[in-house]
Amino acid sequence: MKRAREEDEEGEEVADGAAQNGTNKEGAALPGFAYADEDDEDDYEEAEIQGTPRSQHSMVRRRRDTEIRRDCPYLDTVNRQVLDFDFEKFCSVSLSNLNVYACLVCGKYFQGRGRNSHAYTHSLEASHHVFINLLTEKVYCLPDGYEVNDPSLDDIRHVLYPRFTWVQVIQLDRNKQWARALDGSDYLPGMVGLNNIKETDFVNVTIQCLMRVTPLRDFFLISENYQMCKSTLVHRFGELTRKIWHPRNFKGQVSPHEFLQAVMVASKKRFRIGVQSDPVEFMSWLLNTLHTDLGGTKKMNSSVIYKCFQGELEVTKEFQRRTLTDRRDDSDKVPGEDERITDGLEREVSRMPFLMLGLDLPPPPLFKDVMEKNIIPQVPLFNILKKFDGESVTEVVRPQLARMRYRVTRLPQYLILHMRRFTKNNFFIEKNPTLVNFPVKNLELKDYIPLPVPKKSERLRSKYDLIANIVHDGKPGEGSYRVFVQRKSEEIWYEMQDLHVVETLPQMVALSEAYMQIYEQQGGSQ
Repeated sequence: MKRAREEDEEGEEVADGAAQNGTNKEGAALPGFAYADEDDEDDYEEAEIQGTPRSQHSMVRRRRDTEIRRDCPYLDTVNRQVLDFDFEKFCSVSLSNLNVYACLVCGKYFQGRGRNSHAYTHSLEASHHVFINLLTEKVYCLPDGYEVNDPSLDDIRHVLYPRFTWVQVIQLDRNKQWARALDGSDYLPGMVGLNNIKETDFVNVTIQCLMRVTPLRDFFLISENYQMCKSTLVHRFGELTRKIWHPRNFKGQVSPHEFLQAVMVASKKRFRIGVQSDPVEFMSWLLNTLHTDLGGTKKMNSSVIYKCFQGELEVTKEFQRRTLTDRRDDSDKVPGEDERITDGLEREVSRMPFLMLGLDLPPPPLFKDVMEKNIIPQVPLFNILKKFDGESVTEVVRPQLARMRYRVTRLPQYLILHMRRFTKNNFFIEKNPTLVNFPVKNLELKDYIPLPVPKKSERLRSKYDLIANIVHDGKPGEGSYRVFVQRKSEEIWYEMQDLHVVETLPQMVALSEAYMQIYEQQGGSQ
């Protein structure tokens, strides 16, 4: 009798526990709102195994089979004209980024596809039945719930997630053909305009410049190169690169909205939408952040960023060090006058890597000419490059007064130069209007900068060609940025300002008020 009573009590406890588990399972989600997709997620159920205690019950995984069909009657309702995958993947109702689907009829984003999901409700209210999962790229018909497997939807998948093979990447700089968008407009892959969301032209010109750097572009076009990276900024930059160079876009422009959101988070709102910033500062921050996120170290060639842009400088620093010395001999010492202060000149020589070189412009003239007009001075690029010849002295005040000499000991494959046009003081920002005369092709550095002797097995590569040139228009602290870039397949220059892309002459590039330039080493991108 005692044993039977214990078995009855144990059975009641098991029944109560099962009932309690059922209540918790039903109350896990709020009614009318799907936190997870019941048709996409795997279901886990406890399997009652006879003869084993409840603590040892195993979890059996059960996956619901989804019907796959090819004959969907609603494929003719798909409207490719309204599809835009450039924005962040958030549900338009719940603002959740989990399990988001895009309606292929109206282009809006909704969460889930279960019976209580927003996508399911939208399919009933608006009679829009075709949805694509923005993560898995699978297409479903709602409310029926079956998967649609039709090759006619492959073009949408390519726009959602562009892919490149190594063969396609190699052919990019040889292809001269134009691509055609859905609206009939022609565009050049790799030369598409970027939307200016709000004073984000400093980001647009920086991106357009980096798209001309062949090894960097090729690295980010193949997503397998960084698929294990956890940085959101790296993946957003890769997606933007693939969209810019994709030849099957639905429209001839790209919006960097997702990339800008990643920049705001990674920079802690140092660079954000609606606030104009300096492209030189943004370029420096972006290259260093990408290098770190890709696992780069201080070693040479530790990331694709350092392989492209890292050079080396020899810095000689001369400064006065104040020391205490004896004033008199031991026999002539006077109390209170034992020591005196003397100045000694000290020199420190160090080597430091660089990603870009800053060039100082001569100050503009203070007086006007006889015609009462301001004279716009001009200076050759080679004159301001003498700063790095190892002999020219540059005086610095911070952190201490010192005389600096710079000498280039290793040239990078891609040389970034920026002219220091803007100077700040306690009251305002001044812009130096000096024009820099620079060559578009065959910039020979060894004639103006002493370079190290290469090894026997190597040859000195000191000749560069210009591939990108950023220009600032307007007043300091205001204005806008535009960029001149070269298309390698045609060797034609284009002027790009946000969505405007027009062909231009190389002579117009040389006459522009250069702010930042990227030079490519001849034979260096092979």
